[in-house]
Amino acid sequence: MIKDPARLQALLATIRQFVIETCIPQEALIDRDDCIPEPLVDAMRRLGLFGHSIPEAYGGAGLTSEELTLVNIEVSQAATVFRARFGGNTGIASESLVVDGTAAQKARYLPRLASGEITGCFALTEPEAGSDATSLRTTATRDGDHYVLNGTKCFITNAPLADLFTVFARTEPDTPGAHGISAFLVERGTPGLDTGMAERKMGQHGSPVGDVILKDCRVPASAIVGGEPGRGFTTAMKALNKQRINLAGLCIGPAIRLVDEMVRYAREREQFGHPISEYQLVQQMIADSNTELHAARALVLETARRRDSGEDVTMEASMCKMFASEMAGRVADRAVQVFGGSGYMARTVAERFYRDVRVFRLYEGTTQIHQLNIAKRTMAARAGALEPGRS
Repeated sequence: MIKDPARLQALLATIRQFVIETCIPQEALIDRDDCIPEPLVDAMRRLGLFGHSIPEAYGGAGLTSEELTLVNIEVSQAATVFRARFGGNTGIASESLVVDGTAAQKARYLPRLASGEITGCFALTEPEAGSDATSLRTTATRDGDHYVLNGTKCFITNAPLADLFTVFARTEPDTPGAHGISAFLVERGTPGLDTGMAERKMGQHGSPVGDVILKDCRVPASAIVGGEPGRGFTTAMKALNKQRINLAGLCIGPAIRLVDEMVRYAREREQFGHPISEYQLVQQMIADSNTELHAARALVLETARRRDSGEDVTMEASMCKMFASEMAGRVADRAVQVFGGSGYMARTVAERFYRDVRVFRLYEGTTQIHQLNIAKRTMAARAGALEPGRS
C-alpha cells in the first residue's frame, strides 16, 4: 500500500541521488578498509534512513511494507553494506519493539533508533541454534526484580558497534522448544555484556558481524519486550516475517545493478572483432537475469501489498526470501561469467557483489529451511481439498 505517491516518489528520488552520488563512489574504498566512514553514516542519519519503518509518532517515516520494499530496492543498488549499517534500526532490530514493545519501551528507544542516535541489533542465533532457533541455550534466571542472562550469540550483524541488543533467552529452562523463550532489551555498558572482535567475512566488508557474550548479565524484569516472559519466540517470528520481505527487496537491488553492469560491459568488451553483446549466449545470460529480477520484484511487491492489507503472508514471505535470494546469487554468478577473467578480479563490481549477495541465502532462514516451511504450509493447505475420486 502506497499512502502518498508523490511523497514516496520524492523519497525514492532522494535516495537514488544519494546512492549514485555518495555511496557507489565509495564502494571499493569501504570494501578495502572494511569500514563505513562516520561522515557517511551521519549523512544517512540526516536523510532519515535509520527510521523508515518506525512509526511517525516515534520520529520515523512509518512506511508501509510496499513502500519499504521500494526503498530497499533503491538502497541496495549500492553495495549491501550501506543498508546493513542502518537496516537493523529500520528493520529487524526495531520491529520487535514496534510489534510487541510496551508503551514505555517504545518511548524510550524508538525515537533514538529512528534518528540513528543508537544502533540496534537482533541477537537470536547461537553456536548450537541457527536454523533451529528454538534450541537456543542462553538462559535468563529470575532473581527478584531482575533476570541474570548467560550465554553466547554468534553471527550478529552490527554487534561490535550496537548500542541496544534485543537478546533472546530461555526464561523457563525446563520448557523445551519455542515455549519459555523471552526477548530482553539490553543496553551496551550493562555489566556482563560484551561483544567480541568483528569476524572476517567473505563479503559485505564494512558491515561488522560478531558475538554477543552474556556472563551474569543482570537486567531488570522491565527489560522484557512486552513486559511478559515467554513471548519471545512469537515476537521473533513477527519480526522475521516482515524482515524476510525486506530482505527479498534487498536482493532485487543488486540484481538490477548487476544487469546494468553486464549490459555496459558487454557493449564495451570486444572479442573476435565484435562487442560481446552481439553474441547470443551472452544475451541469454542478460535476458535470464532481467527476467528473474522482474519476477522477484513482482512477487515481493504483491506479498508486501497483501501484508499491508492485513493478510497472513507467512508462507509467501518465505517464498519471497527464498526466490529472491537464490535469484540474486544466479544473477551475480552470470555477471562474473559475462565479465570473464575481469569478473574474478577484486577491482570489479561483479566480483564484489558476487561475494556480498552470497549470505542472502543463509540468514533470516536458509533456503532449505524456507523450502521446508513452504512445503509444510502448502501440504497443510491442500489437506482434504481433493475429494475421493477427483483428480
